[in-house]
Amino acid sequence: MTERTLLLVDGSSYLYRAFHALPDLRNKEGQPTGAIYGMVGMLRRLRTDSKLNRGASHGAVVFDAPGKTFRDDLYDQYKANRASMPDDLRSQIPRIHDIVRALGWPLIMIEGIEADDVIGTLAVQAAQRGESTIISTGDKDMAQLVNDKIVLVNTMAREGVPLEWLDSAGVVNKFGVPPDRIIDYLSLVGDTVDNVPGVEKVGPKTAVKWLTQFGSLDGVVANAGAISGVVGENLRKAIDWLPKAKQLVTIKLDCDLSSWLGADAAQLEAALAFRDESAEQLLPMFREAGMRSWVRELEERTGAGGSVDGATDRGRAGLGDRLALGEGAASNGPLAAAVARGVAIGDVRGVAGDIADELAGNLAGGDAAATASIPIQTEYECVLDDAALDRWLATIHAAALTSFDTETTSLDQMQAQLVGISLAIEPGKACYIPVAHNYAGAPDQLSRDHVLGKMRGWLESDKHKKVGQHLKYDTHVLANHGIALRGIEHDTLLQSYVLEAHRSHDMDSLAARHLNRRTITFAEVAGKGASQITFDQVALEQATSYSAEDAEVTMHLHRTLYPRIEADAKLEHIYRQIELPTARVLQRMERNGILIDSDLLAKQSDQLGKRMMELERDAHILAETPFNMNSPKQLGELLFDKLKLPVVKKTASGAPSTDEEVLAKLAQDYPLPKLVLEHRSLAKLKGTYTDKLPRMVNPKTGRVHTSYAQAVAVTGRLASTDPNLQNIPIRTAEGRRIREAFIAPPGHLLVSADYSQIELRIMAHISQDAGLMRAFAEGMDVHRATASEVFGVPLDEVNSEQRRYAKVINFGLIYGMSAFGLAGNLGIARDAAKSYIERYFARYPGVQRYMEQTRLLAKEQGYVETVFGRRLWLAEINSPNGPRRQGAERAAINAPMQGTAADLIKLAMIAVQDWLDQSGLKSLLLLQVHDELILQVPDEELATVKREVERLMVGVTQLKVPLEVGVGQGLNWEEAH
Repeated sequence: MTERTLLLVDGSSYLYRAFHALPDLRNKEGQPTGAIYGMVGMLRRLRTDSKLNRGASHGAVVFDAPGKTFRDDLYDQYKANRASMPDDLRSQIPRIHDIVRALGWPLIMIEGIEADDVIGTLAVQAAQRGESTIISTGDKDMAQLVNDKIVLVNTMAREGVPLEWLDSAGVVNKFGVPPDRIIDYLSLVGDTVDNVPGVEKVGPKTAVKWLTQFGSLDGVVANAGAISGVVGENLRKAIDWLPKAKQLVTIKLDCDLSSWLGADAAQLEAALAFRDESAEQLLPMFREAGMRSWVRELEERTGAGGSVDGATDRGRAGLGDRLALGEGAASNGPLAAAVARGVAIGDVRGVAGDIADELAGNLAGGDAAATASIPIQTEYECVLDDAALDRWLATIHAAALTSFDTETTSLDQMQAQLVGISLAIEPGKACYIPVAHNYAGAPDQLSRDHVLGKMRGWLESDKHKKVGQHLKYDTHVLANHGIALRGIEHDTLLQSYVLEAHRSHDMDSLAARHLNRRTITFAEVAGKGASQITFDQVALEQATSYSAEDAEVTMHLHRTLYPRIEADAKLEHIYRQIELPTARVLQRMERNGILIDSDLLAKQSDQLGKRMMELERDAHILAETPFNMNSPKQLGELLFDKLKLPVVKKTASGAPSTDEEVLAKLAQDYPLPKLVLEHRSLAKLKGTYTDKLPRMVNPKTGRVHTSYAQAVAVTGRLASTDPNLQNIPIRTAEGRRIREAFIAPPGHLLVSADYSQIELRIMAHISQDAGLMRAFAEGMDVHRATASEVFGVPLDEVNSEQRRYAKVINFGLIYGMSAFGLAGNLGIARDAAKSYIERYFARYPGVQRYMEQTRLLAKEQGYVETVFGRRLWLAEINSPNGPRRQGAERAAINAPMQGTAADLIKLAMIAVQDWLDQSGLKSLLLLQVHDELILQVPDEELATVKREVERLMVGVTQLKVPLEVGVGQGLNWEEAH
């Protein structure tokens, strides 16, 4: 018979871990919810992951009860140094308790008994019944319980790091002593968390050494006279204390649990049995906490309908729809940060959108203007004949604004073929016009050419205004069929981005957040994973419901979102004058693509491969053994076990880290890490660019077409994908050579126009610091000018090293760099770095004043603004967590500069493209990379384009310091830059 397993959760330990690991999440009422998220994720994972629960059918979550325990009577300073529980955590505990029970977990909290003692008692009782026990905890004290029937698991490991299972061998491996000596070990080293003193100056190494030598704490005490030095003296001083220390760190195994069980203590096993989740109880609690993905999951599982109070984490993903832009914000922001801080990725998997939106909901005005839920009666028509098509054409020709959407065969905007079109002129009523559904038994449909022929006039008309969700994609789709979409008046993706760039912008999330409407997901009509079908295989009935909903929900969103933009002149300017025209320009740039020299890339790839082989050979010679340079485990064993290099930092599992930061530090003194770093760098270049770019050439155009994501970065910066042309490294010769493969066709040149020191100029403008403004106004080398001020030397006597330091200070401070960061960057002492910063602020007081005022303003309103009025929201600017709050403060300082730079380059793109269109020139705008524009220019237009592009970029706005643009040309990108 299979042995039964008991699963016990140290709820008190996880409360704190979840609270501190996750961002400062709050629901719409402003109540904190971060600990709730962490606890729910962890408990659900434990119940569903058989690798963790090992088939357990019973268990409990055990919490500390408020009030004193026997340990407080033993020692009045017990836990005396522990900070009081944060109010934001305390307020979540009653809701957590309710949710734990609704999740089907027995909950135990017994007055006067600590959670550790309850867990110890239950585990021992289970062993007496012949059962095994898994204790889920991060508390080292629990290691004393481990035996052949009891193991510990710590699920709070970082992504990519194995879960920590501690059996008896694992305890020895981690602590250096077996489980039956953990109490002795803790008595010697003490427990700072619980304020239990050990022996002064005795740490883990000394404790393990003594226990190994003398066998036990009693043996150590018996031999105290033979231990020399300061530690021996300290041991002898502590001898009278050690028995009490041992009492305090020893977990009780015989607690009276009758107050929890009630009169019938014999019902222990029944009381510990898991129950099914109660959707009826969980739904209102999840809604209140804003757990949107879990609300949706429960509704789908139970068939419960109704509105979702907030955003879902599922965007339109898959074939036949627009990109779910904005979803990446969660994985690169709060969720990624949570993982980095030690929350197991599995504990919060599936709530990325929840976390991003919930974090965003903390901010002033987050949902304040959202429209209350209004029931919508929907009427969707599938257009299958000319009579119905003509009727809808008459409707949209007469409409002031029409919502328009396409369904396609692919998300590749250059390859996607049209499957259908949906239209709506008001919420609730829409149609779907299928043109290419070809599954077995599909009804007859109007042909694609016929429909596009009849709709061409409307589609290409500037007079007939359209609204859509991410219309840049739909514009590409129609261009694939020879139609130029015009009349784009509004885009709900961009409306959401302008209003709240910090949140997700996919249509499903927007509908849930702003309309309280639950939309049909792509997976519901097309399936998931390997079984997912393309949209042309979706049955027309389902396709009509899904696609017509797209159009009418988009119209509903527009009527909800746009009035909020229209009411704010700054936001209206960002939307109308920057974002909408930028989308038009980006579509043209994406369509243009850029020519690459595939043969040159092949040669470079071969050269990189040969150099990597040389580096590998040299590394093996240095190591005196072959090893896999791509294996962190083998590399760690080699560097730290065999070569005994210093350990810079460790991973969550306690192993020495071999990440890039560590290798860079070691490379300053040791040759092998330097070789490994270079090998990694070349491997990345080869895999990402020289091997991959030739495969990305479009067979129809012969060019590479990147895609620009416009609604991702909260600062307004664009993101280039497939391929990412913004991350080609230019600090190495190999990286610069890759740019040589981006070429102009015969008879043309590439022109590069790049804003010079744009963020420093914006800092001068915003801070109005007299010294910085003078340096730019007089055309000085600003880094040399800063060096002159900071080091107190005449301008013409500044040396290259001083200028380098000044450059790091200039750019570091606008990114909020601290003295610690500056010291690390320059390789100098922290006191020296602190002195440089103080001197910098003494010479540039306007900069310091700007920083202080910006921090205060950000705390007051929850956001900062660019020069043009773009709002840059700072979710954790008032977080009770110091490091996160400081990170938000640094972002507050930098965001106006980075955001203004993003606005400027967008305005420059718009101005340049408009001029090209008006001038009738054949030059093409190809790429935007940070503060640089790349154009393809015929030889005969070179002088005109260089002159006018510089004039246009300098003239897009008037700052208090002059803008400067460097313009170059060449046969390839590297030569032009």
